[in-house]
Amino acid sequence: MSTEKAAIIDLFAHHVSSGKAEFFRRAGIEFVMGRREGPYIWDMDGATRLINCHCNGGVFNLGHRHLEVVQALVESVQTLDIGNHHLLSAPRARLAARLAELAPGLPYTVFAVGGGEATDLAIKVARGFTRRHKIISASGGYHGHTGFALFTGDEKYFAPFGARAPGFVQVAYNDIDALAAALDEETAAVILETIPATLGMPIPAPEYLAQVRRLCDGCGALLILDEIQAGLGRTGRLWAYEHFEVTPDILLLGKGLSGGLYPMAATLLRRDLESVFHADPFIHISTFGGAEVGCPVALKVLEISADPAFLAHVQALARLFTEGFASLQRRHAGVFVGLRQLGLMMGIEMVHPACGPLFTKAAYDNGFLAIYAANDTRVAQFLPPLIIEPPLVEELLQRVDAALTQVTVMLRTT
Repeated sequence: MSTEKAAIIDLFAHHVSSGKAEFFRRAGIEFVMGRREGPYIWDMDGATRLINCHCNGGVFNLGHRHLEVVQALVESVQTLDIGNHHLLSAPRARLAARLAELAPGLPYTVFAVGGGEATDLAIKVARGFTRRHKIISASGGYHGHTGFALFTGDEKYFAPFGARAPGFVQVAYNDIDALAAALDEETAAVILETIPATLGMPIPAPEYLAQVRRLCDGCGALLILDEIQAGLGRTGRLWAYEHFEVTPDILLLGKGLSGGLYPMAATLLRRDLESVFHADPFIHISTFGGAEVGCPVALKVLEISADPAFLAHVQALARLFTEGFASLQRRHAGVFVGLRQLGLMMGIEMVHPACGPLFTKAAYDNGFLAIYAANDTRVAQFLPPLIIEPPLVEELLQRVDAALTQVTVMLRTT
C-alpha cells in the first residue's frame, strides 16, 4: 500500500467513518476508488481493477463517465447552475415533460436530491390526498434512510434512533393475503419496490402486483412503486412495472437518473394528486432537488435508456447471463441455489446466510464488485452496467465461477 493511500484511509477513518474504515480493513478490502471508466473502477494506486457489478444500486447503469452524459454536463455548466427552487424553470419543465411522455399516466414530477427524499414526498402526498395515515410496506424492503422513508424499512434501520413512527405497517412481500388483511379504510398507500433489491431481488409472482393494484383500488389506497434501482432499463424495459401490466399512482426514481454524475431523483404523480399543492404551492420545497445544471444530464440518461435498441441490448445480455448461470448452478450445486433475475437485475441465491458476505470477498479477490443483500445475506446482488458487451459477460461468468469455488472452500472453514 502506498504512503498516499494509507494517508487517505487514515483521513477517512478520522474524519468520515472510523467504522467503515475498520470494516474494510478486517475484510481485506482496503479499496479506495481512483480512476473509473465504463464498467471498470481502479484502486487509487492503480494496482487493482474491478468490474463494477454493484453499480451503487444502479447509479452507474450506463457505466462510469459515459461520454455522452459527461458531455451533457460539460455543456450544462457553461450556462446553468443550481437555479432557484422558488422560481419557474425551463430545464425542470423540459425534464418533467419528458418523464411524463415516458411514464404515461404520471404527468407531474416533484424533483429531489436522492431516493429517500423522493420517498418522503410520496408519503406526504399520499397522506395529504387521502387524508389517511396508514402506510403499508414490505418486510425486508428498503426505501431510504431519511424521515418517513426510514419507517417503511425494517427495524434495524430505525431502532438505533428511536421507535417506529405511528402509522407504518409491514407485511411479507409477494404475500397477497397478508396485504389484504392489513389494508383498511385508514390506509393511505402501499409502497413496494417492484423488485426489492435489499431483500435479494425476489421476483414477484406474475399476478402479484396486479392483485396489489386491485386491492388498493378497492379500498381507496394509493400504490407507490419504488423503481429507484429497478427503473431506467435495468430489467430490459424502461420501467420494471411494465413487465406486470400495472401503473402506479406514484413512481419513485433516482440513482441511475443521475447518470452517475449529478444527483437527481424524482417522484412522479398521477394528475389529481398534484392538487395537494394547490392551496400552497410552496408547502414542499427542495433547495437542490431538480438542480437546473443536472437536468440536461438526466435528459441524456432518458434519451439513452429509452432507446429501443438499448433495451434490446439489455435483453440480449440478460439471455447470456441466464444461460451462463444455469451452467454455473450445475457446477456449483452445493452452494449456488439459483439466479433471481429480471433483465440485468440479478441476485445470486446461495445456501447459507454466510454466503453473501463470503461471496462479496470472493468477488473482490476475483476482480469484480458485488455486494450481498443486507436483508437476505444468502443473496449477492449482481448488477453489471447495462452498456457491457458479450465478451465481458463471458469474462464475468468465469470470474463468478471462480468466486463460487472460493465460497465453497471458505464455507467449509467458517
